[in-house]
Amino acid sequence: MSVNKRDYGDLLVLVALAGFTLWYLLDAIRVSSAVQNLLLILPLSFVVLAIVVLEVGMRLKRGTLLVREESEGEPLHRTLPVVGLFAAYVISLETLGFDVATVLFIAAFLVLKGERHWLLLGGYSLAFGFGVAFFFAQMLPYPMHMLILQG
Repeated sequence: MSVNKRDYGDLLVLVALAGFTLWYLLDAIRVSSAVQNLLLILPLSFVVLAIVVLEVGMRLKRGTLLVREESEGEPLHRTLPVVGLFAAYVISLETLGFDVATVLFIAAFLVLKGERHWLLLGGYSLAFGFGVAFFFAQMLPYPMHMLILQG
């Protein structure tokens, strides 16, 4: 693990993420401070900002905030399939419904990342996928297209 050179990319991403999150939160509050509008935005914004602060703090403590290690990062040939899988997930939402598309996305992602235990893969995909779909269907104030779970 040898240190290569100074790198500001990670810090810029963290600052941009925090800035966008703050802008989006303040804009959402400006438009409407109703509970329904901020039900997901406010807690998620706090989580994102906490993660950014935690990451910057940990990197400052370790002295690795502006340092890129040579072994850091995943190769492009392992990242592109995940991007393609996510694109297929988003495109399939209208056809398959949020519930089935989410279950299939989770299962495919786990297979892509090397999971081979089919009982664990199927159980986790079904439980988490349908759980997330049910949660969002109950919490969001507008109907979501579902194939199996009906509102």
